[in-house]
Amino acid sequence: MNLAPRLVVGLGNPGTEYSETRHNAGFRFCERLAAKLGVGLNRESRFHGLVGHSRSDSLFILLPQTYMNRSGQAVGALMHFYRIAPAEMLVVHDELDIAPGELRVKFGGGLGGHNGLKDITAHLGTQDYWRLRIGIGHPGDRTEVVSYVLKPPRREEQGEIDNAIDRALEAWQVVARGDWNSAMQKLNGRLTKPAPPDNQEGKT
Repeated sequence: MNLAPRLVVGLGNPGTEYSETRHNAGFRFCERLAAKLGVGLNRESRFHGLVGHSRSDSLFILLPQTYMNRSGQAVGALMHFYRIAPAEMLVVHDELDIAPGELRVKFGGGLGGHNGLKDITAHLGTQDYWRLRIGIGHPGDRTEVVSYVLKPPRREEQGEIDNAIDRALEAWQVVARGDWNSAMQKLNGRLTKPAPPDNQEGKT
């Protein structure tokens, strides 16, 4: 699957009360991608979201304004209107099963319980589309997940998430030309934190 993306969808919830939450990592990526490409994001009622269009890149950017569990309504409307195939779409979303600061690019596969992905898949009738998963970490208790994703990250976690988004944006040109193998090589994998320096005190 080496099709260049024609649509990038960031997942999140609309409204200032959600803007800094872990669940809105996809929104933040797309807002920064739009800024990088010099694209304005404007409300389009027929697509139930904020939409940007880069003519030079033949790329649409979509931030659904339908709330997370109805993301498919916006995605389906835009894809149908512009005749975009699922394999030409990249969905960017928060991922509980990956540590903050880590990324994963993948095509298709399971939905990991993510309500935004579930609704998109239900509307499209397929889960064969690209995803960029931004790690937010897991609270450790399944009963705390809803509260966890709807809260802002701790300061150190936010720095790691921002750094991950930086890395994804640096790799954008690779993604934009549909070189998904190179994108996975650049972005997938675990980060290794540098070891603390040896304490030289008392040594000769």
